[in-house]
Formats: sequence, C-alpha cells, structure tokens
Amino acid sequence: MPSASAYLLFILTAVTLLLIPGPAVMYVVGQSIGRGRRAGLASVLGVHTGTLVHVTAAAVGISSLLVASATAFAIVKYAGAAYLIALGARRLLGIEELRETETRGPTDLKQHYRQGIVVNVLNPKTALFFLAFLPQFINPDGTVALQVFVLGLTFVVLGLVTDSAWALVAGATAERLRRSERFPRIERWVSGSVFVGLGVAAAATGSRSSG
Repeated sequence: MPSASAYLLFILTAVTLLLIPGPAVMYVVGQSIGRGRRAGLASVLGVHTGTLVHVTAAAVGISSLLVASATAFAIVKYAGAAYLIALGARRLLGIEELRETETRGPTDLKQHYRQGIVVNVLNPKTALFFLAFLPQFINPDGTVALQVFVLGLTFVVLGLVTDSAWALVAGATAERLRRSERFPRIERWVSGSVFVGLGVAAAATGSRSSG
C-alpha cells in the first residue's frame, strides 16, 4: 500500500483537482440548473459510477489497452462527444422538457443517473487521467492493482462530496431564479449550450497524449 504520507498527499492533490471546475462539474451544474438539485445529485452518482468503471479498468489494465489503441480511443471519444451533443440538442429544441413532463418522478432520476454513467464511461480522457495521475502515488514494491483500486476509490468518494456540493449550490441558485418567467427559456439555452460545448470540446481534444 502507499505510505501514509503519499496517501495524504494524494488526498490533498485530488481535492485540489476536484475543486477546479472541469467537464464533470459543468455537466452536473447544467443538470442541477435545468432539472433541480435531485437531478444534479443523481447525475453525480451516475458520473462517479462511471468513474468506478474507469478505476476498475485501470486496476486490471484495460485502460492502458484503450489508450494504446488510437482506433479504440477515437471511437470512445467520438461516441461520448456525440452523446453530449445529442443531450444538448434535445435540451435546446425543448424535447427534454416535453419528455420529462410526462415521466417526472423516480424514473426521471434513474434516467439522469444512467446519463451520468454514459457520459463518464464514454470519456477516454478519464482513463488517461487515471493512468497518468495514480502511478505517481503507487508503491512499486506493493500490489499495484490493489493500490490503483484503493486510490481510485478514494478519488470517487472525494468526487462524490465535491460534485454534490456543486450540485446543491447550482440547484439552490436555480430555485431562486425560477421565480422569473424568463428563466425556463434562459435555462434551456444555457444548459443545452453547455452540453453541446462539452461535446464539441471532447471531440476537438487532440491526441491520446493531450491533457
């Protein structure tokens, strides 16, 4: 296992990284503003369930195969980008509003949870991040796979806390703004544009070695 000092350094570094708004935070904030805090929290659970998939893949060596294959990397990257753009387009066109009016409730939260999983699983940059970040804190004399899983699981727990905070703050802010008659239209364009922007950014990111 990593030494106590290395593990503490990992936690401090991970918290610092998680507090910096990135694609996952923007996705969660977009969901919270558009669909409320519960949808945002469901999205957080989905995103970090997807993170667990990447952690497990990194621990057993699958992630390294993905990053090593330009074709596999491109397929996953563009599939994830297309999914985000599709979500944004549906939001911009008002399709999501019509559908969710009919299905609002527990099923709706399950949908947000599933979307969060898909968004993060189809983000090969997450796999690349773990392959680049976790080895810096691993003790090569120990069981590498176990250390990767422990560090990755720690990252997931920390991410659940920080991303949930983003979801709660964004949701609370949106609740106040919803009193305005203009807000639904503004929200639709803002959140839809965020998703489309995230998709375009994901597709436009360069090679496997880009940060």
